[in-house]
Amino acid sequence: MALPLMPKATAVWLVENTALSFEQIAEFCGMHSLEVQAIADGEVAIGMVGRDPVGNGELTKDEIERCEKNPDLKLQIRIHDLPQPIARAKGPRYTPVTKRGDKPDGIAWLLKNHPELSDAAISRLIGTTKPTIAAVRDKTHWNTSNIKPRSPVLLGLCSQRELEAALSRARRGLPEPELETTTLLETAEDRALAEQQAAYDEEHEGEETED
Repeated sequence: MALPLMPKATAVWLVENTALSFEQIAEFCGMHSLEVQAIADGEVAIGMVGRDPVGNGELTKDEIERCEKNPDLKLQIRIHDLPQPIARAKGPRYTPVTKRGDKPDGIAWLLKNHPELSDAAISRLIGTTKPTIAAVRDKTHWNTSNIKPRSPVLLGLCSQRELEAALSRARRGLPEPELETTTLLETAEDRALAEQQAAYDEEHEGEETED
């Protein structure tokens, strides 16, 4: 199904201006219902200006009212030939500076809740390195004491669709697409993380790991 031109901004508007269920809004905007709930709770998209899908011709008032009366109904977008988001090219995922510190939390959440995901899948999903994943798993990460498992979707590190696609590949036993020759360690953010990890490893070299 075609999506509105600005899904998250549209979700903000629908949350603020309609009585639609989180599931209906999530389905229409291509999001997860938990992400829509987080918008309603003021945890996500803080300060984002909502985009009116009625004024932009993507929905009608009648369609909204029809679905408000029955939460089992799905909103039908009026325009079916909207330009769709361009698929992300192969290579390292860029993560905004403000979210880079959230990566270990996202890794911990994936390791805890989706052990079927390979390190390659996690690496591609949230743009991190296999050594960082191993450090989080083994609790040898330099910031282990502050890591708290949190959903990478709610952290904005990946979309729900990307997560579901990775899980689908894992469950079907399909290999994860390889990244291009440029490795994730060549990004500035991961070089910094690698340096911090190396310093931590050097400081704790020789220490015995307690069972």
